[in-house]
Formats: sequence, structure tokens, C-alpha cells
Amino acid sequence: MKKILVLLAIAGACYGYWFLHRPISYGPGVLIASDPTQVTLPLDEPAFDFGDFHLKPLARFDLDARLLHSRVYRFDPGARLVPIDLAVGWGPMSDQQVLDRLHITQSMRFFWYEYQNQPPIPKDQIINHATNIHIIPSTSKLAASCKSLRCGALVHLNGELVEATGPHIGTWRSSLSRTDSGNGACELLYLKEMELLSADAVVNKSRFVRR
Repeated sequence: MKKILVLLAIAGACYGYWFLHRPISYGPGVLIASDPTQVTLPLDEPAFDFGDFHLKPLARFDLDARLLHSRVYRFDPGARLVPIDLAVGWGPMSDQQVLDRLHITQSMRFFWYEYQNQPPIPKDQIINHATNIHIIPSTSKLAASCKSLRCGALVHLNGELVEATGPHIGTWRSSLSRTDSGNGACELLYLKEMELLSADAVVNKSRFVRR
């Protein structure tokens, strides 16, 4: 009897975890119509130390996006600086009809997409409306908030694209383009602020800001 109760408790805990972290699904249509905005910073923009790392800001970066997938890293060389990657999409890559026909995963600091037969939209639209962002959380609260996001969440991210140097990473430089792909195409974002958005793009009162 005790074994049965233990098994039921484990099953209940597993279901509860799945329920809290299950992907968010929406009706058809584009949820995020705006493109990311980027403002190049002057060459003499001051660099700063962040723990054992040295960060050089390259551009201010601001975007609304749908979370397509997230991946926590704990043991790779960059994990001390970048504990989580967020794969995000906007425009057609925020449309449930498109995403239902794509299988999106993350590994080895990249995000990957697969489809059967034909892609739901042209490949260049997939590449130009989605990206994998290496997140450098400016606070532990932001780090925890990023790790708790459900797939499908609509988020606003604000911060600086940077070039980082430090132990075990050498020089790690952010992409400054939304149309590139492959090695070096991911953004390296020093995250200052994250806001949760509702499905109709109204900002939720939940707000996580670097102080």
C-alpha cells in the first residue's frame, strides 16, 4: 500500500510539474508584428566588468518576441556567464499555424528547426524572424525569471548586445544581424529588463528590471 501511495505521489508531482511548465498555445495569426530594434553604440562606449568577465557593449537591443524554446546550460565553458539560451520568434515565427508545423529544439548553443515535406514558410523567413539569444542576466532575479518561462510566452527583452572576454570563453562576440545563420549568428545579450506580455500584447504588471 505504501509503495502505491509513493508511486501516486511521484506521478502527481510529475503531472504538476508538466502542468505548470506546459507550452502555451494560441489561435492562428501573428502575435508579435514588430521587428527587434537595435541602436549601434559608439566605439568609445565604456566596457565594464561582470564577475570574472569583461563586457564591451556594442548596441542597445530591444524586442518583443514569442519564446519558441529555452535551454539551461550548467556545464559547458560559457555557463558561468550565460546560464540560459532563449530561442525566440516574431512576425510569422510567432504564428501558431507556422509553429505547429515546425519542431524546434536547442543544443550546443544553437537552435534547430525541423519540418516534414515542405517548410510552412520560406526558409529565409524562418531565419529572418527567429534567433537564439545567449542571455547574460544582469541579476539573479532575472536569471530565475528566464529559467521559469514557459514555451510560448510572449516577452519583451531589453539590454545590450556585447562582446565578452573571460576565463574559458576567450572572446565571445554577439551577432549584430537578424539575417545571418550558423556559427556566430546568435545574439549575446546583457539582459537589463524583461517584461511578460499578454496574448494581445498588453504588458502584464509583472516586471523584472535591473536596478
